[in-house]
Amino acid sequence: MPKLTFEARGYELRGNESVLECLTRHGVTVPHSCKSGICQSCMMRSVRGAPPAEAQKGLKESQQADGYFLACSCVPQTDMEVTLDAPELFLVPAKVQSLVRLNNKIARLRLQAAQPIEYRPGQFVNVRRDDGLIRSYSLASVPQQDDYLELHVQRNAGGQMSSWIHDQLKEGDAVQVSTPRGECYYRPDALDHPLLLIGTGSGLAPLYGVIREALRSGHRDPVWLFHGSRARTGLYLVDELRALAETHENFRYMPCLSGEPDLDGYISARADAAALQQHPNLKSWRVYLCGHPDMVKLAKRNAFLAGAALRDIQSDAFVSAH
Repeated sequence: MPKLTFEARGYELRGNESVLECLTRHGVTVPHSCKSGICQSCMMRSVRGAPPAEAQKGLKESQQADGYFLACSCVPQTDMEVTLDAPELFLVPAKVQSLVRLNNKIARLRLQAAQPIEYRPGQFVNVRRDDGLIRSYSLASVPQQDDYLELHVQRNAGGQMSSWIHDQLKEGDAVQVSTPRGECYYRPDALDHPLLLIGTGSGLAPLYGVIREALRSGHRDPVWLFHGSRARTGLYLVDELRALAETHENFRYMPCLSGEPDLDGYISARADAAALQQHPNLKSWRVYLCGHPDMVKLAKRNAFLAGAALRDIQSDAFVSAH
């Protein structure tokens, strides 16, 4: 098996084990969040041994040439010596403007950044606390309408950051936020295309931003949102979304419950199943999928089979990090 060297100490890699998994298993602290190669907070640099191409996806060409790679995606094929000498994330100080529980698992966190941050609704930012712990959260706010950054934080069992936000963070506290990233946002070229948005849990956050931005931009075609949970208590912003549907003729909100019997005003089905049943032909549609990774994977496949072009399917799988 390949050998990994970090800070002059050698580590034996297990079969198909990533650099992040190996170092974490040995008690080495490596900044990380999504563990899926998206947030880039686990970036490291190889000083000996070439990183596999998969570990450099999404990085700038200059970073790739300098040996930078994403530790969560790097399964070494040869001996490697690595360092945490990675480019610093551009971080902006921010203060908590408000923190409100939206249901028993999800809190709405609004942050006031110390300087303007340019972003598109639906992108995500990395939130960093004082001890260096970093996690990624999608933006539900719209820059032209909101003077804050809105995040929907779902409490995860054993989640260090989510538990801290829910239990300890309070108005006026300070954190840091990174420059926004991500491709799950509303694009002007979608103005004359119907939109289908499917989400579960806090996957509503980026979709809420996309919807509000589309309606603000004068989107002319239908906009359909299917948001799902097992029980009614897992949904949130129901009244706000229904009010939005009442004021915009082209917006339809479909709350879905997969674990409860028929309830007036709700669909008894999984959100993705209900969406594809009502819209079996998605040719020329723009599709947004956010939430549980299994739902996102299945819905992406089914949306493609229903006629949506892969380039028109934007997805954001929410991977729990502890």
